[in-house]
Amino acid sequence: QVIDLTSGQRFGVNTGLVFPQGSAIKVAILVELFRQADRGELRLSEPVVIRGEDAVGGSGYLRHFLDGASSLSLHDLAVMMITISDNMATNLLIERVGMQNVNRTMAELGVPQTKLQRRMIRPEESRRGNENLSTPAEAAELMARIYRCELPMSPTLCRELRDILEIPHAGPIADALPGNITVGQKTGTITGVAVNWGYIDLPDRPYVIAAMGNYGDSARIQESIRDVTAAVHAYFRRLQ
Repeated sequence: QVIDLTSGQRFGVNTGLVFPQGSAIKVAILVELFRQADRGELRLSEPVVIRGEDAVGGSGYLRHFLDGASSLSLHDLAVMMITISDNMATNLLIERVGMQNVNRTMAELGVPQTKLQRRMIRPEESRRGNENLSTPAEAAELMARIYRCELPMSPTLCRELRDILEIPHAGPIADALPGNITVGQKTGTITGVAVNWGYIDLPDRPYVIAAMGNYGDSARIQESIRDVTAAVHAYFRRLQ
């Protein structure tokens, strides 16, 4: 799904199909974290003790921290969740904000098929097919709302949320674009699946792209996402 943020035009292929999301669902967790901060239900500076019992596999560094000897703020956990996709940081944030609250907020934002159904790295749930879900249309809509700051929070907090998404980190969308363009993005990969949600702040012609693939080789799907992104960007450069 592609959204032209200037004209509002949308175009895409199979935009209503539901895909497993892997780590891309972390965008929904980030939105809920900042929504609760806006309502005073938590403080982004609130410290969380890093405990060995919370360690999980996958990307990340927190599992290497000394048990109970350090803490990070909710804000800093969010940075690690988005930029290096730290799964331990993600699970700590899910515990703090509540899975049901994430899903309630997504429904209120008009993206009800975007669902957080389990914590990160739960092989037994994956075997049962209990995955975190979204569609290209809904992922693109959520990224458009983030770009426009059409979220249940103050413009100041929305800007802080965007700052986290815009910290440079690798992903098929960012990798296909010139390095001087601001990109807010999150990737997700699990066996046979690759997805990438992003907004591209092209001067005078910003746009959103959400691309997803399933039942294939994850590396080849990521290559396809890069190819699609390059083609879409060429189109918007001409409009620019």
